[in-house]
Amino acid sequence: MDSQIPYLGQMLSILTAVVWAVAVIFFKKSGESVHPIALNFYKNLLAMLLLVPTIFIFEEGISRSLTIREYALFLASGALGIGLADTFFFRSLNLLGAGLSAIVDCLYSPSIIFLSFIWLGERLQAIEIVGVLLIISAVLTVSKSDRAGHLSRGDLLRGIFWGALAMGTMAVGIVMIKPLLGNAPFLRITEVRIIGGTLILMVIIAIYPGRSAIMFPRLNRRSLSYVVSGSFLGAYVSMVLWLAGMKYANASVAAALNQTSNIFIFIFAALFLKEPITSRRVLGIALGAAGVFLVTFGHYFVAGPNQ
Repeated sequence: MDSQIPYLGQMLSILTAVVWAVAVIFFKKSGESVHPIALNFYKNLLAMLLLVPTIFIFEEGISRSLTIREYALFLASGALGIGLADTFFFRSLNLLGAGLSAIVDCLYSPSIIFLSFIWLGERLQAIEIVGVLLIISAVLTVSKSDRAGHLSRGDLLRGIFWGALAMGTMAVGIVMIKPLLGNAPFLRITEVRIIGGTLILMVIIAIYPGRSAIMFPRLNRRSLSYVVSGSFLGAYVSMVLWLAGMKYANASVAAALNQTSNIFIFIFAALFLKEPITSRRVLGIALGAAGVFLVTFGHYFVAGPNQ
């Protein structure tokens, strides 16, 4: 469906990036008082509840039903890509801070490409390989000691490890359902995936030592507002905006504009969290952004607009 508003899809895609960047800032503040497992659980719970009326409003006319096999795959995808990956991401965010985390998160695109090449047989072009190498270079650039941010070498490496694991796990969760996404109702499968993510977290919480302490921390009003705001913006608003952007813009353009969230996170981290901007960090985000651009648009420039 075309919109009568010029560039509506592009504007919505950029807005998605901005909203997600703001959510990450709230998640970083939330992580100061809430354990990653609890934060992820409450985020998913809020999104799961809000999606129910949203599905009735926007997918009322969709009669396509899911098979048992599809339900199982979407649940497993959510367990990996939402339940585990987002917990790993929050852990990395707590260690690295939002600015460095934005650079490590650029590994998401190479992870998708690599797994699509291995599992789905998708072709990997030379310019995309260059993009992947740029992103890896970005992560290596910031893997040195970060004295400006008072981050120890150990925390830096642990943060990069958890961030890379988050992007890899998230990519597995997406690629495993990629062949099913074409005709499936988006909001409904999003709800199923969030349910899958919530279920795996419930299992983890059940066996986690000291679960009462991490699930029911003592929060003041400000800390609670960070949790609710980040969950609302990151798990619900950004998802709805992402869907609208994909609807009104070319998918590759929308995806590239969504990835600008890393740049917004980097900037917002400096403005609102007072995280330092060093030459090494600037180089890292520049290499990461360039790599994501080549990974997303590289085939377009090589094959031409008609391919």
